Amino acid sequence: MRTFDIADDFLQQEISGRYVTNENVFALLKKLPEHFEVNIAGKSVLDKPIYSVRVGNGKQRLYLWSQMHGNETTTTKGLIDFLFFLASENRDATSFLGHFSFLIIPQLNPDGAELYTRSNANEIDLNRDSVTQSQPETKVLHRLFDEFQPHFAFNLHDQRTIFGVGNKSATMSFLAPSYNENRDVNEVRAQVMKLIVAINEKLQYYIPDQVGRFDDAFNVNCIGDYFMQKGIPTVLFEAGHYSGDYEREITRKLVFISLFESLAYLLNKSDDNDFLCKYLQIPENIKIFNDVVFVNPINGERTGVQYKEVLRDHEIFFEANVDHELILPTQKGHLEVLAALEKDATVDDIYHVSRINKFDLLKNGLISVNDLLKEQK
Repeated sequence: MRTFDIADDFLQQEISGRYVTNENVFALLKKLPEHFEVNIAGKSVLDKPIYSVRVGNGKQRLYLWSQMHGNETTTTKGLIDFLFFLASENRDATSFLGHFSFLIIPQLNPDGAELYTRSNANEIDLNRDSVTQSQPETKVLHRLFDEFQPHFAFNLHDQRTIFGVGNKSATMSFLAPSYNENRDVNEVRAQVMKLIVAINEKLQYYIPDQVGRFDDAFNVNCIGDYFMQKGIPTVLFEAGHYSGDYEREITRKLVFISLFESLAYLLNKSDDNDFLCKYLQIPENIKIFNDVVFVNPINGERTGVQYKEVLRDHEIFFEANVDHELILPTQKGHLEVLAALEKDATVDDIYHVSRINKFDLLKNGLISVNDLLKEQK
């Protein structure tokens, strides 16, 4: 059975879309079997519980956390799906639990999740708080790290729709973080690179040429760089855009596949003397996409439109905004439309153009991605 089919089998329908709260997470954690040890590891700024899950009795300890940025929910969905896979009688799941011990934080930033913000309730980016450890959520992450003493760590994030590799969207991106300013490759970083090479080889079957390599500039305040400096291999996942999948229901399955293939690799490591070359051959993702690009049919001038995700009544809406920073001759669009649109156009102008010309803009989400998704269902 293909891993994508396994991901389908364990997809938890109770959580979907872009908005995943603390309550959504706990409702599913309660359904895990008794041998999954669900604890309140600590509290957030607004006194919300931060849940952790311990399972497995293997010698190799794996530490995973997701949603340290509250508006990055795709890896949380994929991680919870993976928890239910581990709870199954699947032969691979049984093998993983026998070889690994897991400590998992499905949602580190419950306040940001509720508010749908990158930062926590104190407006602090938790991924820039590794040195000072000023926030309660950061303290929880580091305390569990110290107690658990992992052999490998997984830092799970989302990335915006602006990132691409070549002519395609960067649907999944990865990074072996640097441990110093020189971005040297030591044994610890090499372990992460080898893991990413193994994941990439599998993902090419599902998303050819849509896997990216994230920027490796060193910043010790970032959690991955900080843990790498402490000698613990830490892989960064960045779940991105798949064509038309603004709710990221396809990408969540690719997160599941990436987790599965990570464990399969760690279970059966093999020497690869060419790992560095293979790692560097993964293209670095770049900011090259707008959600929509209007192409003037007369002079070819391109105007970008980017969606802003807005929380209203516990639902995420995608509002169109003219992107004045990323309007480049080379800028690509997830949707490209022949239409003249002035660079100083307002949202009302965008709506006006789309209504006059019809084009497929309504169906493709310029006015409302939410309407499109309802149509597709």
